Amino acid sequence: MADMTWVNELYKAYENRTLANRANFPKHLDMSSAYDIQDMVLQRKEETEALKGYKVSLTSRQTQDMFMSTSPLYGAMCDSAVLTDTVNRSDLNEPLLELELVFIVQEELKLTDSAEDIMRKCLIAPGIEVPDSRFTNWFPNLTVAEIIADSAVSGRVIYGEGKPLTYDDIANIKGELFFNGKLLAEGRSTEVLNHPVEAVQWLIKEIAHYGRTLKPGMFVSSGTFILPKPMEVGKYEARYETVGNVVLTVK
Repeated sequence: MADMTWVNELYKAYENRTLANRANFPKHLDMSSAYDIQDMVLQRKEETEALKGYKVSLTSRQTQDMFMSTSPLYGAMCDSAVLTDTVNRSDLNEPLLELELVFIVQEELKLTDSAEDIMRKCLIAPGIEVPDSRFTNWFPNLTVAEIIADSAVSGRVIYGEGKPLTYDDIANIKGELFFNGKLLAEGRSTEVLNHPVEAVQWLIKEIAHYGRTLKPGMFVSSGTFILPKPMEVGKYEARYETVGNVVLTVK
């Protein structure tokens, strides 16, 4: 059962762009209760915003080990989280950057969908995800329950134009992150549960517990190719084999 104190605390921090007091967060909260908190915070957000999509976190063994988790995590993202080309560093707390492919849903995704069905029903876009938290000193210090309750530390996301691709098209592709024209990091799609579509398939099953589905127009930021990098003022570009490029300017 969700702790309404933390539903209110996290929603207030989100709405006012302030910080929550981690010292008071329940120390032994289980994952199910943490997801209850996240969903009730989301219901509050939906009073004034539209749910636009989800992010999937901890999709590599390295990041799962870092947070002592045995599974991925997910967080919901509303329309204010979606960027066009620019973000102000001052609007965020302790933001990071990740290389992520974004699935743009064209036809409602169902529990029975295969990986091939999901690929057929989605466009694939180049993306940059900006994880951020309502807690200070959060990376890599939060517990799994704190991450979940805080919507999997959802901050912002930007993605470019999507296009239809097959399972094999993104099965083992390279992604590169450039900062002010210099290569900052690179990784491969196999870091994302061996294939990014597996993250989407996992997500479909998880959100079904709350009666939620992925509908046309929604997106899924499917998981990072790299360990997250601190976000600084400047110009970032993500380049993906097969998929394309996207640019984010941080002011």
